[in-house]
Amino acid sequence: MILAAGRGERMRPLTDHTPKPLLMVGGKPLIVWHIERLRAAGFTELVINHAHLGHRLEEALGDGSAFGVRIAWSPEATALETAGGIRHALPLLGDEPFVVINGDVFCDADFAALRAAAESLRAEAALAHLLLVDNPEHHPEGDFRLATGGRVSANGAPRLTFSGLGAYHPALFASLPDNTPAKLAPLLRDAMAAGKVFGQHHTGRWIDVGTPERLAELDCQLASAG
Repeated sequence: MILAAGRGERMRPLTDHTPKPLLMVGGKPLIVWHIERLRAAGFTELVINHAHLGHRLEEALGDGSAFGVRIAWSPEATALETAGGIRHALPLLGDEPFVVINGDVFCDADFAALRAAAESLRAEAALAHLLLVDNPEHHPEGDFRLATGGRVSANGAPRLTFSGLGAYHPALFASLPDNTPAKLAPLLRDAMAAGKVFGQHHTGRWIDVGTPERLAELDCQLASAG
């Protein structure tokens, strides 16, 4: 699942008429980078949610056939936040663990490894596997601690930042009412307290494309890389 329902307030005025995932970077929309890398890793069935200017996303990406995937759309009348959006999409996602990617980040993580992490959730009776990154300048305090053995904790130090990429078991969201906004962090903290969240530290490229400045920075990096 690619999360694409955010309003992108910090990106205004760019997002007044264009959904943030459709902003151009390195010659193509940000979300297309995700779709192409997911397809290369063997993902062919995608779910994408939307709210703000959602029709623009559907017009641009269609059913996904142009990218070698099949897209199922999960529209939201108003944005349901991360956990609420995932809960709303559960009928499309099915009963097996799945991978979720924030549509407003850029990351060179191994998506095939995330696929394997999703599959491992069944065997480990875990609820989530998170990709964590070094704390960026705009978020120096971090989010969670990665402990020995790969368990993730809400407490302790040193702390890392949640990248917005993870694998989840649908049971993590089953207790949420549908069509109700809900944040992801409280669900994760409860699951961490039960020892059911694992993770890994990604040390490659990761950018939270949350401001026009960071969008321009990433565009320059990708342009210079050819």
